[in-house]
Amino acid sequence: MQTGRKTRTTSFYLRYTVSDRDLEEIMDERGVQVDHATLNRWVVKYSSMIAVSAQSKKRPTLSFWRMDETFLRVRGKWMYLYRAVDKALNTLDFMLSERRNRPEATSFFAKALSSNGIPNKIVKDKSGANAAGIREVNRILKRFGCPAKVQTIRSKYLTDVFDKNFFRCRTLSFG
Repeated sequence: MQTGRKTRTTSFYLRYTVSDRDLEEIMDERGVQVDHATLNRWVVKYSSMIAVSAQSKKRPTLSFWRMDETFLRVRGKWMYLYRAVDKALNTLDFMLSERRNRPEATSFFAKALSSNGIPNKIVKDKSGANAAGIREVNRILKRFGCPAKVQTIRSKYLTDVFDKNFFRCRTLSFG
């Protein structure tokens, strides 16, 4: 089978909420005989390639971010969800973590900055871990000679967007 068809099938599986067997039926209706186990192998093989392609086509983000973390239950275990959105409330990046501390916040910011660029301002709540993470990222940027410094604004009200979005999620149990 052609690689293009394999990647399109994998993209369809990753983008829409269909099961392996449903996708097997969809492909059968289109005249492609494929087993659900083969679909799983394609997802493992091609999903990283699709992610790299999608990242390269990503639109540039705005220079004003809002960042917050919330506590929610995932598979019966309480975890922190770090999340960054731009001014238009488009999700830039997120990360699940068992802890809320400086190393976790630093790794989240490093991940978000590497995939979205450096913002001019980040609005955050009064979390000490987030402040320490941003200070650490600014130190790293300075060490590499980057003239830009991420400015932080502390505001409880501008990050309330997260609490409104995730209030319902906190009461559910994922998994």
